[in-house]
Amino acid sequence: MTTARQPQNRPLRSLGFVHIAPFDRDSPRQGLEDAIELFRYAEELGLDSGWLRTRHLQHGVSSSPVLFGAISQHTERIKLGHAVIPVGNENPFRLAEDLATADVLSGGRLQPGLSVHPPSFTDDVNDIVFDRGWRSEDYGYSRIELLRELIAGRSVRDVPAYNGIGGDFDSDRAEPHSEGLADRLWYGGGSLRSAEWAGRAGLNWLVSNISTTADGDTDFSRVQRGQIDAFRAHHPQGEAAHVTVARVAVPTDHATTAQLNRYRDYVQRRTPRTHGIRGKNTLIAVDNLGSRDEIVEAIRADVAYQAAEDYLFELPFEFEIADWKHILHEIATSIGPALGWTPGSAAASASAAHGDDQEQAA
Repeated sequence: MTTARQPQNRPLRSLGFVHIAPFDRDSPRQGLEDAIELFRYAEELGLDSGWLRTRHLQHGVSSSPVLFGAISQHTERIKLGHAVIPVGNENPFRLAEDLATADVLSGGRLQPGLSVHPPSFTDDVNDIVFDRGWRSEDYGYSRIELLRELIAGRSVRDVPAYNGIGGDFDSDRAEPHSEGLADRLWYGGGSLRSAEWAGRAGLNWLVSNISTTADGDTDFSRVQRGQIDAFRAHHPQGEAAHVTVARVAVPTDHATTAQLNRYRDYVQRRTPRTHGIRGKNTLIAVDNLGSRDEIVEAIRADVAYQAAEDYLFELPFEFEIADWKHILHEIATSIGPALGWTPGSAAASASAAHGDDQEQAA
């Protein structure tokens, strides 16, 4: 196992975004259709990936594999990631079927991000969400290990002999099978323990703007960098192990007056939660609000970012599709190139930029 550290700044390999796909409680279709449009637009801009959060008992997408099945029919190139699916809410066998179905439909573009934690609702709600047997379930890392085995094609039974009823369609594994999907699993973590386990398991490592500290250190980037280093130290591929870092960034360049007011109010309301340790040991990163140069400077100073090859921008939940499109446009045409990134399709990016200029001038 290789543990020697590479130079401090790694070349930025890919750029993407994370979205919750919020919707109106009484009219959810528009929000889901907006999500499809946002992914289509991101691909047009040349962004490399788009990731969906999975939310339960909230007004955000609860079945990201299903939505990705739809998004896959409106896009061709952009990678489709889950950030993340809480596997405790899932039956690993059924989730393996859903992920493989979405991956087949997308042509092998799925990047499943996963996490585990025990049920966190009240007991009466847990009885409904997880069924009454939830108290005896294993909600540890073994749940993800089983999921990976099922995605990889693990045989779960001997196929019975065809008896002439219903057609000869029986299989011994979860279907459909999507070759290579089991090698594209990510663990979305925020603790040193998870980082070390994900490394030993040979998964990819995905971190966001929420983390935990084990020793009282309140420097978010330093704590997260320690987790990244621990992940690679325990990973069979060492320094070559894949890491993606996500942060909230709200660019102000080319924003309308209304957008600027909304953006500033959003960050101002959220900033107090980034001061010190929240609860027992939770740290939250500061949102990056500002011009391209200010955001790029903040990113380059982030020691966790310096250790990653891929970067994701987390889109604010409370905004609207025009705001999200503005943010993605600034990321793809200004911030990303300033960080040394090249769009997946430079011609498409230029075309999208020209179209947006015309829109703003109208």
